[in-house]
Amino acid sequence: MNILYGIQGTGHGHISRAREILPLLSEKSHVDVLLSGYNCKMTVEGIQITKKKGVSLAYDSSGSVSYLKTALNLKPVEFLQDVNSLELDKYDLVISDYEPITAWASFKCKIPSIALSHQAAFLSNKSPRPKKRNFFAEQVLKHFAPCNTPIGFHFRRYDSFVLPPIIRKDVRDLSVSVSDHVTVYLPAFDHETLTSVFGHLKEVKWHVFSPLCDTPYLKDNVHVFPVGNRPFLESMKESIGVITSAGFETCAETMYLDKKLLVIPIQNQYEQECNAAALKQLGIHVVNKLDSTFKDRVRNWLINADIIPLPELADTDALTDSLVDAAYAKAYDVAY
Repeated sequence: MNILYGIQGTGHGHISRAREILPLLSEKSHVDVLLSGYNCKMTVEGIQITKKKGVSLAYDSSGSVSYLKTALNLKPVEFLQDVNSLELDKYDLVISDYEPITAWASFKCKIPSIALSHQAAFLSNKSPRPKKRNFFAEQVLKHFAPCNTPIGFHFRRYDSFVLPPIIRKDVRDLSVSVSDHVTVYLPAFDHETLTSVFGHLKEVKWHVFSPLCDTPYLKDNVHVFPVGNRPFLESMKESIGVITSAGFETCAETMYLDKKLLVIPIQNQYEQECNAAALKQLGIHVVNKLDSTFKDRVRNWLINADIIPLPELADTDALTDSLVDAAYAKAYDVAY
């Protein structure tokens, strides 16, 4: 059986999930991997992949999606060429973790496809949304990477096809303790802005991880580090808590480690607004802006915030078996 697995390279969550699923899937079928996203900072070690430009969001330094920068970086002709160049006749199944090239190619060629992503959870109206829904963003979530069958991941089982999070082995194997610092990962903000803000909060030390930082440095009680998987995990496992954007995987990992969590959703990023709505329902502190009240709200969080645990994890073995069954059904023309 042959499977084509598409990974959206923007954000670490899609790749982290693939790192858990691909080794198991490869034991039971032949898997080719396509990774797209021009601002991708990570890769899948030990697995041969095909890279494409794809589609990625661009941000400004104030923590918002920049639609202008995003639009300027789009290459629609190249995207269509990539979709049309994929030869899918040999594949029994296409799996897309919110990767649009493989998803649209499977749609065009009528090859069975499965959406395997956090975004697929929003194909259910039962998944939490902000009070004011964004019609355009809802359409993007629905049509960005179309599929036949959705399998979504979320903080809770909001619908029959929504599973709990997959937590990568690197996180599951951490030995957790509590030190004197808070781990900060707010990739849409400039690290110098964050250093200025957190430098006024002297009660604890701050470990700020930034994709815009090349060399670590210390300024007062703020340590700034380049983004790196191992250093970030070492910081997080010993932290008092984590302040991050409302990205699904980092929030889920923080909850799994029984750490305090405060989120600042990226402005104009509807998926993060939806995640923030879900987290707020669970009792997580949500802050929308770095305004004049931010420092007091962080102090209140440090003193009073509860730890909200993650109640369950996805069964990766069972999930992989179901994916192989879907490929088998196509290969041998049996019901699935």
